[in-house]
Amino acid sequence: MEVAHANGTVRITELVHGRRVELLPHPGQWIARAQVDTTYPVSLIAAMLETVEFAWLCDEIARDEDTAALLPELFSYIAPCTLEGKRVLDFGCGTGGSTCMLARHLPNTEVLGVELNEKLLSLARLRADHYGFGERVQFVASPSPRGLPQIGDFDVIILSAVYEHLLPPERPALMRRLWSMLRHDGMLFLNQTPHRWYPIETHSTGLPLLNYLPLSLAVPIARRYSRVRSTPNLSRDPCEHLRGGLRGATERGVLKSIGDPTARLLAPLSGDRVDLWYSRLSPRYRRLKLGARLAMKAIYRLTGSVFSPNLALAISRMTVQQRRSRTARYKGALIVQTPHRSAPRVRRSL
Repeated sequence: MEVAHANGTVRITELVHGRRVELLPHPGQWIARAQVDTTYPVSLIAAMLETVEFAWLCDEIARDEDTAALLPELFSYIAPCTLEGKRVLDFGCGTGGSTCMLARHLPNTEVLGVELNEKLLSLARLRADHYGFGERVQFVASPSPRGLPQIGDFDVIILSAVYEHLLPPERPALMRRLWSMLRHDGMLFLNQTPHRWYPIETHSTGLPLLNYLPLSLAVPIARRYSRVRSTPNLSRDPCEHLRGGLRGATERGVLKSIGDPTARLLAPLSGDRVDLWYSRLSPRYRRLKLGARLAMKAIYRLTGSVFSPNLALAISRMTVQQRRSRTARYKGALIVQTPHRSAPRVRRSL
């Protein structure tokens, strides 16, 4: 089956357990991802094509189906079993890809997605209906770019590929509101936000050292030389480039935007944040990456910053020791004594 579009053709091929979506762009048209396999019905794929740009269709589908971007990092900081019966907020959920992913892997957790754009929320609800989540998963609209709806408090608040799209004045306004909605022993998790000082601007343009230039120079260079010919990169308006994610963030900047001296960065449950970055790399060029790991370890000890392409930060009022103690207690609660064995049996977590 093929669906015609102004920028190309969408080919949908039936598979044994789903469908393959392929983008066949017109000459000169840039696309983020050319192919993805999905369980989505044709009606949902068509609805996504009406809402999402042609170039981003496969990438948008993959944000739900591909768990590699969010779950390994999130569960490096908190055990899934500790979230049973809890509330999770997916702030800036967009079309609901990350929200549905979280709901699938946390079946006993209430997940709420918040998004400013009602059109994106309509698509997010169609995604949730596809999985049959019911009342456990809900989507709510934000009243304004700096405001939040009245939705209560949460055990975990997630900003996945969101923070970099907030304009500088919006960051402290929203982060302080979100922080006030976080329960005392909760965790705010931020990932897929590019590091402000990484030598290559990987998020929007792919250009080296663009992060170090003032906007007055960065914008014309991005418009002329960007490898990604997306709408924000072609704009003359600096705010459009900022909204598109041209400027990332640093650990210190995120903590400053929260404005609470008790906010602290948590270490992963195993190792440190450099180890977490290294564990997610491919085995290619291992010696080079080992050298980079050692250098990053030294920088991390001196500055507290991990100079990886993207940030993965867990922030809480709790100390590392308190969180690990709490996780250990939850894991201990999952040990079930069996009458016919002398050793305890451990129930599998998610």
